[in-house]
Amino acid sequence: MACSAACCCASSHGLFYRSLTTTSRRPARLRLIYPSSAPAPRLSSRTLASPDPPPLDADDRDDAIGFEIQVSKMGKRNRRVVRARVRVDAPLEAVWATLTDYEGLADFIPGLSECRLLDQAHGFARLYQVGEQDLALGFKFNAKGTIDCYEGAMESLPDAAGARRREIAFNMIDGDFKVFKGKWSVQEEEQGGGPGDSYQHHTTLSYLVELEPKLWVPVRLLEGRICSEIKNNLVSIREQAQQQHEVR
Repeated sequence: MACSAACCCASSHGLFYRSLTTTSRRPARLRLIYPSSAPAPRLSSRTLASPDPPPLDADDRDDAIGFEIQVSKMGKRNRRVVRARVRVDAPLEAVWATLTDYEGLADFIPGLSECRLLDQAHGFARLYQVGEQDLALGFKFNAKGTIDCYEGAMESLPDAAGARRREIAFNMIDGDFKVFKGKWSVQEEEQGGGPGDSYQHHTTLSYLVELEPKLWVPVRLLEGRICSEIKNNLVSIREQAQQQHEVR
């Protein structure tokens, strides 16, 4: 993908896209402003994301950290679903605390320069985020957006003893996408626990997003950048959660 033709910037809870062209050598600065609006109807993770996806046929993977990512085409030509996950060597509570430290996300998420909490209620948060990214040829990309997040309750999973899961569903309430919705999922399973053994926690952080731009732009040209940004986000959250867990 040529950066002079299109670019994208991903935050921890969303991904903002804008096409651009230029004939000047001067640095270009783009802004996308998604105005805040009245709260959208409450959406749960069950509403935004259908039943659990099948095992990933990974397009990219890093076995050292248990990272996998897959981009799939939907029925519509320009709609994509991205699924990604990474292993975190920390308990569920540490990962959840990292995800929900909304005003602290910009401290460790690459390209996220600002994340403000506009509104908060029980199980709900509305975020204002600003993402910045330096591109090739002197370009700087600046994206702003308002995203609603819906925090699910803790779930006990019957398939494995001691397994737990908690999710955050998110939805862009206004912007350059016909569809932009998905979820973060934190799932923990206990390992060990035999005679004389202590329990160890195996935690997986998963990300699912379904997206379709309003304007017809070939999403296939952006898939490489999208995957790269999502990987950076997941790895940054992983490292932050592990660091905070070690400190505590």
